[in-house]
Amino acid sequence: MSFNGNSKNLTLLAVAAAAISASSAISLYIWRKCREMEKSLNSTLEKCAAERQGRIRAQQALRKALAQPMSDNLELTSYPMTPIGVVQSCFSTRNGTPRQPLLVPLSRACLVFDAARVPPASLEGLGQYSHCWIIYVFHLNTDLEKLWKQPSNSKFKAKVRVPRLKGERMGVFSTRSPHRPCPIGLTVARVEAVQGNMVLLSGVDLVDGTPVLDIKPYLPYCDIIEGAAVPEWVMVDKMLAVPSVSFSKGFFSTLDDCWGKAEKKSLYASPDEFQSLIKQVLSWDIRSVSQRNRPHDPVVKIVNGNALDNTSDLDDNQDEETSVGKNDRNSIPSECIIYHLILEGLDVSYRINGNDNVIVDRVKYSLDISYVNQNHCNYLMWRDQLT
Repeated sequence: MSFNGNSKNLTLLAVAAAAISASSAISLYIWRKCREMEKSLNSTLEKCAAERQGRIRAQQALRKALAQPMSDNLELTSYPMTPIGVVQSCFSTRNGTPRQPLLVPLSRACLVFDAARVPPASLEGLGQYSHCWIIYVFHLNTDLEKLWKQPSNSKFKAKVRVPRLKGERMGVFSTRSPHRPCPIGLTVARVEAVQGNMVLLSGVDLVDGTPVLDIKPYLPYCDIIEGAAVPEWVMVDKMLAVPSVSFSKGFFSTLDDCWGKAEKKSLYASPDEFQSLIKQVLSWDIRSVSQRNRPHDPVVKIVNGNALDNTSDLDDNQDEETSVGKNDRNSIPSECIIYHLILEGLDVSYRINGNDNVIVDRVKYSLDISYVNQNHCNYLMWRDQLT
């Protein structure tokens, strides 16, 4: 009995020792974890404090730079901007892109944001607005590099030719010309849908590939200014409107031939809808000032030694002497001049008769413009939502 009693006592002591050892190990583990968490918290707090101090120093430096005269500190008063997104538009080139927003309701574009800079959460709530402002860069302006890097050699003009004034020049800041000291544009567009890091827009006047700097919601209660005054020449109604747009018999067969492949990457669900887009775009005279003023003696561009009849892509403030000289121009009846409009990579050929009526002849794949949309699956998604 004595032996058995001692054995039980030893067992109890062993169990107690094991329990104490396990408790000590757990306590040690918890203590170590607490220490690690404390170190991690302190490190995070130190980083936050350092970032805050960095922001404070940057703000102080900025205020100091702004307080200095600009003439002595031009570099510090420059603000380099980085695009946060890019526009995938139905307008493949500048030629044909509307001069103002909402003139072509069927014009569509997909604004794709850089996911590294703009998380999808940034777009939450935007879909509740009908319209938004878009701040962007006129990236296709001529001599853009000189304007930024060599201002003295940019040949920037204080006055630009105004289409509504038939080429009469006005100060650049009294117009919405893209040829500005800082090539930044402002436009408004209708918000059709928002999904992920993409926004589908309509009524756009943006060319494909346009870099976007920012977007802001359109607020009618403060963005509409009752009684706002504008010059009389701005109020000329329908000055650039075309009397009529018609389609030749051959147009429909050429569109059917192209549509089989074009449909795969188009924002438009049918050839009829695409035809309506063409009609809306050409309902406004998209020719340059030079072409409208002298339709019988067109300005001809020389590219690689070949004369191109598609000159409506010329800038409205471009001097005529930069084109072919007067002696090299051929006088051609206006109804024989073939103009071109590139939409979604399709080349639309059209003529304008003596009464300023537009006749659309045919459509084919563009040979001069490589229009490859790497995100055409987005187009299909948007198109399905619209239809």
